Amino acid sequence: MARNGGKFPLSVLTGFLGSGKTTLLRRLLSEPETVKTAVLINEFGEIGLDHLLVRSVIGDAVILQNGCICCTLRTDLQQGLRDLIDGRADGKFPDFDRVVIETTGLADPAPIAQTLLLDPMLRHQTRLANIVTTVDGIHGAAQIKKHPECLRQTAIADRLMITKTDLISLETLAVLKRDLQRLNPTAKLFDVNSDIFDAAGLLTEGVSDPESKLREVQHWLGSSAETHLHHHGPGEKHSVIHSEDIKSFSVRLEGDIDWSAFGVWLTALLHRHGDRVLRVKGLLRVADARGPIVLHGVQHVIHPPIHLEEWPDLDHSSRLIFVLQGIEPAVLEESLIKFLRAAAGPAAGGRN
Repeated sequence: MARNGGKFPLSVLTGFLGSGKTTLLRRLLSEPETVKTAVLINEFGEIGLDHLLVRSVIGDAVILQNGCICCTLRTDLQQGLRDLIDGRADGKFPDFDRVVIETTGLADPAPIAQTLLLDPMLRHQTRLANIVTTVDGIHGAAQIKKHPECLRQTAIADRLMITKTDLISLETLAVLKRDLQRLNPTAKLFDVNSDIFDAAGLLTEGVSDPESKLREVQHWLGSSAETHLHHHGPGEKHSVIHSEDIKSFSVRLEGDIDWSAFGVWLTALLHRHGDRVLRVKGLLRVADARGPIVLHGVQHVIHPPIHLEEWPDLDHSSRLIFVLQGIEPAVLEESLIKFLRAAAGPAAGGRN
């Protein structure tokens, strides 16, 4: 049975050419935690299923001995997911608890996330758990600098899985982890060769999971502080520039935020510049709310707001973290603060 109110956690597995997506998928399908996983993939023959014991073949789907399903995506994504979910309901496919979509090596995962969040039927039946990006431990740093597709895959991810770490030195791995954290400060980093392989952390846990949402937000805030992105007020901000035009940036706002005014500002921003707001994550302190509102968006689309019953730490200020492409953080910050002050009226004139 699907977890969390009947919605299937759905993960997008992406990564640049040769970065190890297929190898990771093979391993994920072998893990005990991922039994009863359904996979949508361009060609399931490419992942080599012999070691997983194929039980039966139904049309474009392979049923594995452990209950996992691999389906070839012959139609568009929306129809493919509908066919998969309907096939489960009709008894054509065995029961499954989660869905993984593997993209091609040059794919931008953002449109896939937008499709899942905007389609009424899919939004009712699935929840976007994580965008997982594989990063080549040997060539990843050079690929991120050279290929825009790789850069965007990395910047948009919720989970970054570093592959081929057994072929690089500990020093090289440490430098790569540091650079990835600066590029995407809220993403969780994983080592494919770690002694602890956390399949659930990759595919299921996240801010949309009621069981792990508080831990996820705590990670966002902790990672943001560790990479010195904290912003306390004018003159104290720091942006980390990763390429000529991609920057990670954070804003802190004291006092209650007008939720309606903030929504108008964010809607206008995404309408005009959504393709350049790669990620936005954060907490908002809203009047009359017991806890904060969690914000989580990919380009033009914002996930449904999540209300926390308690604050994840002692700091009750609003904190927003952006990954921007071709937008100056100072301009965005000034726009936000001016808009909120105007909405609050003269009494807010002295707010930081």
